[in-house]
Amino acid sequence: MRVAVLGASGSWHSRRLIGALSDRGHEVLAIPATRLRSIVDAGGDVHVLGPDDAVLDELDLLIVRGLPRGSLEQVIFRMDALHVLGDLGVRCVNTPRAIERTVDKSWASALLSRAGVPTPPTIVCERYDDAMQAFAELGGDVVVKPLFGAMGNGIVRVEDRDVAHRVFRALELERTVYYVQRTLAPAGRRDVRILVVAGEVAGAMERVSDSWRANIARGARPRAVAPSEDERALAIAAAAAIEADVAGVDLLIGPDGEAFVLEVNGIPGWQALQSVCDRDLTELVVMACEELTMA
Repeated sequence: MRVAVLGASGSWHSRRLIGALSDRGHEVLAIPATRLRSIVDAGGDVHVLGPDDAVLDELDLLIVRGLPRGSLEQVIFRMDALHVLGDLGVRCVNTPRAIERTVDKSWASALLSRAGVPTPPTIVCERYDDAMQAFAELGGDVVVKPLFGAMGNGIVRVEDRDVAHRVFRALELERTVYYVQRTLAPAGRRDVRILVVAGEVAGAMERVSDSWRANIARGARPRAVAPSEDERALAIAAAAAIEADVAGVDLLIGPDGEAFVLEVNGIPGWQALQSVCDRDLTELVVMACEELTMA
């Protein structure tokens, strides 16, 4: 197959994917997301090009490994290009629609809840007064997150009304959207990341932290864990609700064993998970992509 990996070619994940794909006999291109070009030619044909005028609509498979931050126009254009490639018959993993759903926390929360997947009570709004009301309605102990964000960046826990006032006023100056979520069982809870690949659990780890935040990028430590059947089913259901072929599903598990899906990542990393997992996760992802492309 002719395959491209979209993202920083020097990253751990891109290098592993490119190596695994090449070892399995595929022709592989590395495409930086900032080098996409969408063209409507004189004959009315639509193409998406990459570096050196590589015609990406001739690909069999595009694995989306990274979409960098940028202006609203830049982000929308990159997603538009993925949609065009999908319409032209290129199998994208994940699909642009799944990526859009996971990037937008508000949309993802709504989809999870509508699918019957337990997720924390959440209020999303634009006005300061509504945010303060949300703080009260959610019990006066909330986590405030950027609508678009990853790796724990920009997340604040607020437990005091005066602090909420200052945080929400500061965010008001940024013309932000308030994504306010009830804090769940901060004492004794467990944070588990499960990698779901093509509807199956590929691996899982517990993220151990001295803080209420348990992001590996924020210093949490990975520890191998065997999820229960209920936890596995919950992760698979969450990925299905978002329609993600490859997903990192974050579970919060309280002291009583009750589990909630906190987030679904549509461009998940597995470097930390690989460090505590015996299975070759990159190989599993590549094999799943092959099967999805041939389906």
